[in-house]
Amino acid sequence: MKILYRLIGCLGMGFITSTTYAACAPHLEGDYRKLHSSESINLCKLVENKVTLVLNTASHCGFAPQFKGLEALNKKYKDKGLVVVGFASDDFNQEDKDEGNAAGICFVNFGVTFTMFAPTHVRGDEVNNLFKYLGSESEAPQWNFNKYLLDKNGKVIQHFGSMTGPDSKDLKKAIEKALAI
Repeated sequence: MKILYRLIGCLGMGFITSTTYAACAPHLEGDYRKLHSSESINLCKLVENKVTLVLNTASHCGFAPQFKGLEALNKKYKDKGLVVVGFASDDFNQEDKDEGNAAGICFVNFGVTFTMFAPTHVRGDEVNNLFKYLGSESEAPQWNFNKYLLDKNGKVIQHFGSMTGPDSKDLKKAIEKALAI
């Protein structure tokens, strides 16, 4: 509907610019609050025309050391068009109840600079729109640190489970192929 209103408005002015009025995939629409912050970020704007690696995280999970490797992927590929986005979640009872502690683990202990969102549901009845889509197009997270690689249009390219580390050759190969490098 938003696109229709934008199109009608532009037709009335006698011009249309495709870059200004690009559609956002419905599952990417919405604002999410950053971890340990009052600031919200619009997911569409964050990932617009970017290959995206989405993950569900928990600060006290045994897989939390993957943060370091995920940050390395972020640094290596962000200038080539990759956005890494983490969604903290307590759906597996391993997220710190205090967001300040969770943020310290991510940002201080592991040096994360990619966007981390405040705890949200990634499965179940209260799942957020993005993870509802990811579950329907691939599979819902069975544990923390699932990785979903999305193309520039927000479509799932590939799902990688918790056991696939950020240094995995298969993950790096999929990212490079999606970025066409």
